[in-house]
Amino acid sequence: MRHYPHPVLAREGWPFIGLALLLSLGLTRWVGWQAALPAYVLLLFVVQFFRDPARDVPDQENAILSPADGRIVKVEKVRDPYADRDALLISVFMNVFNVHSNRASVDGQVRSVAYHPGLFVNADLDKASSDNERNAVVIDAQVGGQAHVITLVQVAGLIARRILCYVQPGHNLVKGERYGFIRFGSRVDVYLPLNAVPQVGPGDKVHATTTVLATL
Repeated sequence: MRHYPHPVLAREGWPFIGLALLLSLGLTRWVGWQAALPAYVLLLFVVQFFRDPARDVPDQENAILSPADGRIVKVEKVRDPYADRDALLISVFMNVFNVHSNRASVDGQVRSVAYHPGLFVNADLDKASSDNERNAVVIDAQVGGQAHVITLVQVAGLIARRILCYVQPGHNLVKGERYGFIRFGSRVDVYLPLNAVPQVGPGDKVHATTTVLATL
């Protein structure tokens, strides 16, 4: 559980949790707990959305780990526009009930970070990868003792309106390290070398860090 100093609840959620708690307590005081019940339901939703548990990192040296919790919506060969190469794309869709912190899939150094403004269509749709607001992190990675390029792209969704990324070019990432967060539903696109061997398929449920997306 390296590089994970604040498990259980994400720091990005503390203001939202605090406001929901104050609302619940305030309504309980003024109108009673029964009338305030919807506010408590909202509080429970906010707490579960911002849960952020630590995860064990698999020992498999040639593994590409999932950067997010969610469901696989795409595994196909495409063009990686951020690293200018042909690549294998694996896309992870997160709904509002998934953990939304993003974690490094590989060990490596960040080559570039590029934010792209865009739309907020449903992140489950194919066009979300090219049309939606997104943030791309290109990594010069070491996988299985060899150098590879891995691209992780945070994509905003229909409800998500804020992509948070905490790394800059030159940052040395470690597998499982928390590097970003997306609020309220979204997806992460993972661009891999063409010789990567997928370990998941469309429809599979995955978990950040603990699920192996592919091997090299």
